[in-house]
Amino acid sequence: MCKWASARARLREVAYNARLPSDAKLANTRAMDHASYTDAYIAGILGGARTIAMIGASATPNRPSYFAMKYLLGKGFSVVPVNPGLAGKEILGQRVYASLAAVPPPVDIVDIFRSSAAALEVTREAIRLKDRLGIKVVWMQLGVRNAEAAAEAEAAGLQVVMNRCPKIEYGRLSGELGWAGVNAGAISSKRPLLSGRGVQSHVIAGKR
Repeated sequence: MCKWASARARLREVAYNARLPSDAKLANTRAMDHASYTDAYIAGILGGARTIAMIGASATPNRPSYFAMKYLLGKGFSVVPVNPGLAGKEILGQRVYASLAAVPPPVDIVDIFRSSAAALEVTREAIRLKDRLGIKVVWMQLGVRNAEAAAEAEAAGLQVVMNRCPKIEYGRLSGELGWAGVNAGAISSKRPLLSGRGVQSHVIAGKR
């Protein structure tokens, strides 16, 4: 089993150990509480995803979107940068697209590095394209919240995460954040899964 498959197997384990009904199913029967998310919900999303379209990706190395993209690429995700001002160029070796509509399928997660106000139109575009691209999740980055966008996405059958960073959530669930002295909010006796690049590089796994 490759390291990415092993990593995603751990995410599946996190979701199973939560011993809760599927959060994806719950989202379809009641309104999600976007003030907090279970580890099972986040683990299920990250464990089932392979391709992330990053809306508002930057080519500037000290920008949050740049190091989030670099981190996720290093964990085996395919990250497609979307930025009309950089269309046709490359960020971290990945071709930049002018719009979500220009991105080739499949896309599992639409990761929004835009303002809270801009998130609504991005979400509506994701809804319009969800069948063609295979979009399953609208993810709004830290500091990005839009209740209207979340409601519309959920009504269209998409999962939603707001005010979270997939890079941070991946590091938290894998235990990797602990090496930086950050409280990951979880206690486990299980050994972390290593990526093969040293004891400080952890991976998490899921459904694939």
